[in-house]
Amino acid sequence: MADTIRIVLDGNPYTVPARTSILRAAQSVGISIPTLCFHDFCTANALCRICVVEVEGSRTLVPACVAEAADGMKILTGSERVVLARRTLLEMLRATVDLSDAPEVLAMLQEYHADPDRFPQAERRTAPVLDDNPMYVRDYAKCIVCWRCVQVCASDAQYTYAINFAERGFRTQIATFYGKPMPETTCVFCGQCVGVCPTGALKPRREWLLEQKRPVKELFLVSRHARDAEQKTLGNRRRAGNGGRHDRA
Repeated sequence: MADTIRIVLDGNPYTVPARTSILRAAQSVGISIPTLCFHDFCTANALCRICVVEVEGSRTLVPACVAEAADGMKILTGSERVVLARRTLLEMLRATVDLSDAPEVLAMLQEYHADPDRFPQAERRTAPVLDDNPMYVRDYAKCIVCWRCVQVCASDAQYTYAINFAERGFRTQIATFYGKPMPETTCVFCGQCVGVCPTGALKPRREWLLEQKRPVKELFLVSRHARDAEQKTLGNRRRAGNGGRHDRA
């Protein structure tokens, strides 16, 4: 099987690596396709659909992050149809989600000339800020349900499976199983979910406290509580390894 294939991107012929996605193929020749849910260290899942492209012969637009490039494929990454789809998706996000901490999305809104007031009657996604642990806060009013956090918490990185999808349709959101507080889940507070969040829905607790203009004394309490939580977790693991028995000196 050949190691390279020939494709046509935006009217220009290119030789790209075989057995790769359209997104990767485009990147290999310097063509940028916008993404939201995609992350270099997460499994591509095509949830956001911002990366859609037009492929000759395909009835629908194709998500570039999961569709494999094929020899002879003709692809348009910025056709009128593609731009309209991306703009509409961005306008729907703007109408329903708090994007104030999402610089990548805000930049896309400008790039695609999205109308922030196109859907004035849209229902906003609202949720209380969940401040239930010493490491980070969860503000799901800012969540675009990209699934990155779920993936790194699961088999893409940490294998702790502390969070997943809850509800359906418009009500879909990220949550712990049975809505338990984070310290009562399998979370190990590694922070990888915070690191991949593109919208500020997950934020280090100290950063959040600074933004809330909380007293400096409270910031130091955070670090002490974090150490206490870590020691408690280590102690629980040791007891579990000893069959529930406490270590003796």
